[in-house]
Amino acid sequence: MLATAGCSPQKAATPYKWNIPEGFPAPNVPDDNPMTREKVALGERLFNDVRLSANAKQSCASCHLKAFAFAEPKTTSVGTTGEVLNRNAMALVNVAYNGSFTWAHDGLGKVENQILIPLFNEAPVEMGVTGNEKAILAKLDDYGPEFESVFGNDDINFDHIVKALAAFVRSLTSFNSDFDRYAYFNEDEALTPSAIRGMDLFFSEKLECFHCHGGFNFTQSSKHAMQTLDLVSFHNTGLYNIDGKGSYANGDQGLADITFNPKHRGKFRAPTLRNIMLTAPYMHDGSVATMSEVIDIYAAGGRGDGVNNPLKSPFVQGFDITDEEKQDLLNFLESLTDYEFVGL
Repeated sequence: MLATAGCSPQKAATPYKWNIPEGFPAPNVPDDNPMTREKVALGERLFNDVRLSANAKQSCASCHLKAFAFAEPKTTSVGTTGEVLNRNAMALVNVAYNGSFTWAHDGLGKVENQILIPLFNEAPVEMGVTGNEKAILAKLDDYGPEFESVFGNDDINFDHIVKALAAFVRSLTSFNSDFDRYAYFNEDEALTPSAIRGMDLFFSEKLECFHCHGGFNFTQSSKHAMQTLDLVSFHNTGLYNIDGKGSYANGDQGLADITFNPKHRGKFRAPTLRNIMLTAPYMHDGSVATMSEVIDIYAAGGRGDGVNNPLKSPFVQGFDITDEEKQDLLNFLESLTDYEFVGL
């Protein structure tokens, strides 16, 4: 079970200053887990600590590498016991703005709930905490002073661990790309003519990209004070159609596995496109190696039999695109890369 503990007044509570452009909305933060600089620092240390896994072989950072926008260059992740997961590790970019979490879950609500999955999941095993809680907490006894500083007591427990991890993940904001400089800081030379042409294509009705990857975070899965509409976060993009009825491969039916609604088969969350060129391979199962291939799939209206998937999104109808236009679009997507975010 998840250990919990009440919090005394925090001894160190330096307010956290968001690294976001002026005029952008601050992310939503739960009342019971306010952001402080000390909590973010504690969360970052925990995020990189292999002792948080059952066998001390894997940390959160093992599958979420900074150089890859906190994703990883693997088709699907591998848990700390060697169990292969069925989904690709999502990038942790502007997660503080997410309205939904993981590839296909509509009920998690906040970062804290999502973090419980890799920690405690048993099928498949990721960090392997379940059944090993006491042993893991005992290994973390040197955190006592930091927990007391942040939470007001030195009780090392998973309630505090999850809150610290959530604070760190929320701090991973990315708004320093060439596109940002062009769009929000009036630097007209920040984008090349090719990238501008690609941007026009991206926001055109011809390609329809913006319908699923809209807003300043380039995803409909957003939630903040300025987001007044409850947008659709999950889409079937025609990646598979193994039975002619819309089913997806490898037994992973996306949102339908959570809602048990057969109409939700193959629906997965549209991820942010910020830093997307750093996060290959693509799609929920990592089955598409390059962004060039992603564009080809959407241009075809799906992949293989998925073109005729009866549950496919109406925005995935296919389109004609020249080689030059494709390169323009790729150059625009490259302009969404924030090299400072990944330490380059």
